[in-house]
Amino acid sequence: MKIQSAIFVFIVAFLLNNIWENIHSLLYANYQGAAITEYILLRAAIFDAIIILFGIFVAQYFSGFNRMQFLLTFWLFVAIIIEWWALATGRWEYSIAMPLIPFINIGFTPTVQLLITGEITDYIVLRKNT
Repeated sequence: MKIQSAIFVFIVAFLLNNIWENIHSLLYANYQGAAITEYILLRAAIFDAIIILFGIFVAQYFSGFNRMQFLLTFWLFVAIIIEWWALATGRWEYSIAMPLIPFINIGFTPTVQLLITGEITDYIVLRKNT
């Protein structure tokens, strides 16, 4: 992946995740026991953009698997691990409005976030131009 493409992937992923973080922040009760600030949302969007960039980078250089299947599986796995860890350590708590995924008891919107924003990023930056 060229550096310009990587920067574009990061920027698109960051913008999409920043929008997502701001919209679904209402579904959280708190972050580490305190209010959720714009700074926290920006940090989360940066972290999400890095995860998306990493997944796309790996998918570009290893041709032994189906690209879309790998990306969706990778982003879903990472999202589930992050949610379980964050809830177990008290990093954040959901509000009563957060829709939960049955059996695994994690939030629906944070779990699908990387899948949706990652796929849109991948389409806009890489697949649309090929």
